[in-house]
Amino acid sequence: MTSDTHKPDAHEAPTVPSWVEIISADGHPLTYIIRGGQLPDRTTFLTPPEFKQQVGYVTYPAGGVIARHMHVPLHRHLIGTSEVLVVLKGHAWIDVYDDSHGLVASRELRAGDVMLMVGGGHGFRIIEDTVFLEIKQGPYEGLEEKERF
Repeated sequence: MTSDTHKPDAHEAPTVPSWVEIISADGHPLTYIIRGGQLPDRTTFLTPPEFKQQVGYVTYPAGGVIARHMHVPLHRHLIGTSEVLVVLKGHAWIDVYDDSHGLVASRELRAGDVMLMVGGGHGFRIIEDTVFLEIKQGPYEGLEEKERF
């Protein structure tokens, strides 16, 4: 049995598969939309190392082992909040806005889709009962951490 059969390199330039759309404004990424139902055949990081949150696929062969480990405390200084939402159930539309509150794009979302919001703003229009799994740096500080527009 081998240990750590794959050691991802988070410093490699990201390779973005065809099922991932990066919505940008003025050369700055706002939202990544990762369509469900797609799997790469090798480890593929989607975000560059300077992002506040790293998102990628990590693949392992059957019989592989991820050695037991702990994450050591690291002091990180982050400004802003990036957010990942996974559509577990339902049907919705995401509206993506630039830093000036201008609408940049609207995209349909279904179960299995993932959104990584890294800039600008966003809103959702819920078409069917929808459940999101939300992942972001915490703790949630309440409405004071959001600018409504």
